[in-house]
Amino acid sequence: MAEGGVRKAIFITGGGSGIGRATARHFAGQGWFVGIADVNSAGIDETAALLPAGASSRHVMDVRDRDQWAAALADFAQASGGRLDVLFNNAGIGTGGQFVDMPPAEADRLIAINFGGVVNGIYAALPLLRATPGSTILNTGSASGFYGVAGLAIYSATKFAVRGLTEALEIEFAKYGIKVRSLMPGFIDTPLLDQVSADSNEPARDRLSSSGFEIVPVERVGEAAWDAVHGDKVHVTVGKMAKRLARLARWFPGLVARQSKKIDGLGSAGH
Repeated sequence: MAEGGVRKAIFITGGGSGIGRATARHFAGQGWFVGIADVNSAGIDETAALLPAGASSRHVMDVRDRDQWAAALADFAQASGGRLDVLFNNAGIGTGGQFVDMPPAEADRLIAINFGGVVNGIYAALPLLRATPGSTILNTGSASGFYGVAGLAIYSATKFAVRGLTEALEIEFAKYGIKVRSLMPGFIDTPLLDQVSADSNEPARDRLSSSGFEIVPVERVGEAAWDAVHGDKVHVTVGKMAKRLARLARWFPGLVARQSKKIDGLGSAGH
C-alpha cells in the first residue's frame, strides 16, 4: 500500500514509453495505483506488464481530444476508487529542426500536444483533483524551457508555456489544496534520441555524446517525479545540464545563447 495505508493513484499520459513508463514503474513500486494513458496501445501493454498485478489501468487516448480525456478519467476514477492524487501531464513529441524548415502543420501538432494536451488534462482532471486531498499536478517541461534553444524553436516555446502555466497555477490552485509542479529534464535516454535530423544521418544520441552533452538515464526521471510530487520546489531539474542551464539562464543569459548554438540541430532537449 502507499503512504498511510491508503492506495494513492497517479494518471500518466505518455505512459507507454520513456519518462512515463519509468515514472509508472517507480510509483507502482511504492504501492501506488497507476493509470497508463497513451496513443500507443502496445506501449501501454508493455508498461503494464512491468507493473505488479492489479496495479494499473489502461487508457488509449489522444491528449488533444477533450472527449477522450473525459472518458479516460471517468474509467480511471472507477478503477482507483475515485482518487486522483497525481495528474502527470507527460505526453509530448520532440520534433526539432530549423524553424524555416518545419511545416506549419507540424508546428501546430507540437503546440497541440505539448501544451494544448496539458491544458486539456488540467481542465478534465480538476474535479477529481479537488476531491482528492493533497493532490498534485505534475507537468513535463524541459531544460529548453529556461532559454530558447536554436533548432528547437517551437518545441522550446511549448516548454516555456508549460513552465509559465505551472508557475501561475501553483499560485491559483493553492486555495484548492492542489500543488502544481514541473520536471525540467535535459537530454534523457529515450528512443527520441535515436532520431536523425534532416541534415545528418547520425542519431541525435551519437551527436550529443560526441559533443560532450550528458544523457540522463530515464530511471532518474522517474525518481525525480517522485521527488517533485513530495517536495516543495515548483520546478525540479533533472541532470547536470538542466541544473546548469537553469542557473545560467537566470544570471548569464549571454552564455546560454552561445551554448544554444552548440545544441542547434542536435535534437530534442526534453523527453
